[in-house]
Amino acid sequence: MLFQIKSYLKFLWYSKNEHAVHSPFVFNLITKCFYDKKNKPQYSILEKYRQSLLANSNSITVIDFGVGSKVFKSNVRSIAQIAKTAGISTKHSRLLFRISNYFKPKSILEIGTSLGLATAALALGNDKTAIITLEGCRETANIAQKQFNEFKLEGINSVLSEFDSYLATIPATEVKFDMIYFDGNHSKKATIAYFEKLLPTITNDSVWIFDDIHWSPDMEEAWNIIKEHSLITVTIDVFQWGIVFFRREQPKEHFIIRL
Repeated sequence: MLFQIKSYLKFLWYSKNEHAVHSPFVFNLITKCFYDKKNKPQYSILEKYRQSLLANSNSITVIDFGVGSKVFKSNVRSIAQIAKTAGISTKHSRLLFRISNYFKPKSILEIGTSLGLATAALALGNDKTAIITLEGCRETANIAQKQFNEFKLEGINSVLSEFDSYLATIPATEVKFDMIYFDGNHSKKATIAYFEKLLPTITNDSVWIFDDIHWSPDMEEAWNIIKEHSLITVTIDVFQWGIVFFRREQPKEHFIIRL
């Protein structure tokens, strides 16, 4: 916790708003997407999705394949508590919806479904999106699938698999993803491994979002390595996420943006 506080204070010190951005691409993204304050009808669906989970007092046994939880001491967890403490926040689910709506990706890979709060935001952002979402825990995946069915969210292919096993099946040159949301194993080793494995799937317009880049020193190191990769031209640190772009026409720039 102390590390995250220090990281956030450092973020506040260095972060800027749109007035410090000279890239038209990033300026438009910030002003038309990040800072879009208009209410959206999809927000009410996301809130109903969240509230249905918060009202669910049933417990499930969660299998953690990554570094585990900083909150839960037991693998037996109530669905309501998972939604409250481990699920994407209202603020960020709305932002994720806006990002999906802004770029309108045709194909999305999500690494880490959990209860599907982020998946719902991605799906609602573009009803023509085909989403593959990976979850290693069967009981968690089952709850998410029930939610998708209840809220009639289409275009979502839920895959029950350990992340490494699924990624090993992706043909190196045949699959392309317009967007990837990394919200699974929050360790440097796994994050870099997923990053490198998925690089052949990029297009010039691909958008990758890494969750919890300031979660630990390990994750900050991973983020710094990713930022400097030769294929990446633009990165945006919004503290909770690191967002990367591969646009060859863009000069290499790193932005730290307050939301």
